[in-house]
Amino acid sequence: MLDLDAPAAALILVINVCASLFGLYRSPQMLERHLFRPYWFFRQRQYVTVVSSGFLHADVPHLLFNMFTLWAFAFPLEPVMGTASFVALYAFGLLVSGAGTYVQHRNDPGYRCLGASGAVLAVLFASIVYFPTASLFILPIPVPIPAPLFAVGYIAYSWYASKQNRGRINHDAHLAGAVAGLVFVALTEPGLFGSAWARFAA
Repeated sequence: MLDLDAPAAALILVINVCASLFGLYRSPQMLERHLFRPYWFFRQRQYVTVVSSGFLHADVPHLLFNMFTLWAFAFPLEPVMGTASFVALYAFGLLVSGAGTYVQHRNDPGYRCLGASGAVLAVLFASIVYFPTASLFILPIPVPIPAPLFAVGYIAYSWYASKQNRGRINHDAHLAGAVAGLVFVALTEPGLFGSAWARFAA
């Protein structure tokens, strides 16, 4: 059953989980078809992959981490933003992170990637502006982690992983997604930044 307070977030989570598991366990060729390949994006008109690749994942840990982050931050955020604004935020993050990946890898014919990371990072960073004092628990860590600290750690890990990555996980989309989330809030609710800083620094 979809969460009545966050129907779009719940639907996005369900689509990601179902599509990714189907691809991983029943149809690997589907994953291959929907890989985002920047070099071939215009050359072979693979336009749909900039969106479809964002609902598929390269492995189960990749899926679980992204969906945990989506669940932790999107479900409280959507009721506050409104469903239409939340969907626009998610789409903005997905497209901006795809554009960033394209710019970085447009001359690399071997690069290909999957994952919702860019859109999820947009949600995470927008959520921090809305809820600057929020915390979350991650087992086995026994203390709550402040959301801004979690976000910084996520970006640091993404930067490191992007330097090591030889698989199909789009770590490069993370920074673009984070910036997209902040830009979206700046454009739609610019006054929130001042109040967020005041609350965080209090």
